[in-house]
Amino acid sequence: MDLGLEGKVAVVTGASKGIGLAIVRALLVEGATVVACARSTSPELDELLGRVQLTFVPVDLAGSDGGQALANAAGPKIDILVNNVGAAKTRLGGFLEISDNDWAASLNLNFLAAMRVTRAVLPTMLHAGGGTIVNVASVNAFLPDPDVMDYSAAKAALWNFAKSLSKEYGHQGIRVNCVSPGPVETDLWLGSGGVADTVSQATGQTPAAVASAAASSAATGRFSHPAEIADVVLFLASDKAANATGSNFTIDGGMITTL
Repeated sequence: MDLGLEGKVAVVTGASKGIGLAIVRALLVEGATVVACARSTSPELDELLGRVQLTFVPVDLAGSDGGQALANAAGPKIDILVNNVGAAKTRLGGFLEISDNDWAASLNLNFLAAMRVTRAVLPTMLHAGGGTIVNVASVNAFLPDPDVMDYSAAKAALWNFAKSLSKEYGHQGIRVNCVSPGPVETDLWLGSGGVADTVSQATGQTPAAVASAAASSAATGRFSHPAEIADVVLFLASDKAANATGSNFTIDGGMITTL
């Protein structure tokens, strides 16, 4: 399907690996010009940087001025913003283990970073008469989990923010949606220090066994692939979803069973 993204300018945060990298790759295939943002690049992103339609902007979005720095580097035309940056730390000790600094860091990276980038990019979109914003949230936005309590709260805030923003700017041609993945084959779950590794160290199970148990909770029996998340993000960013705004699209292999 031709999504009509050729020539569009897309900004993607958290673009050096995982879901963000998959989104960058998919956008390039569709002919979009991509501004990829991360604290540092990666070998996988470096392989793509020879393409004239890809620019890498090294910015730490945990800083209060990161969003504006990214918008300035992106230039005067931004059609698509994908707020993907985020991280989760599994805290098996529960609520009383989470310090004020932990809460602040999680809310900052998983919610406020997206808010700041959106605030910096929105005037450019409004001047152009429209644009699309897609936030990568999580099923934890509506599936509270004591092991990632601060992350869950931050993603819930991101989804609430997106819904409010869609109502305020919909009549000005700005669409805002979220995608909420369940477990995905990325470092967040499968990397060193990720969820499977952390639970493994606490329980004595192997990381593979922990991941297998999590995958079995999905109707499909597996984790999502990053490219599958990217496909939905691109659809929402395109005019094929021209009347979709203020919505959340779950991609979890049927893990969430409530209506």
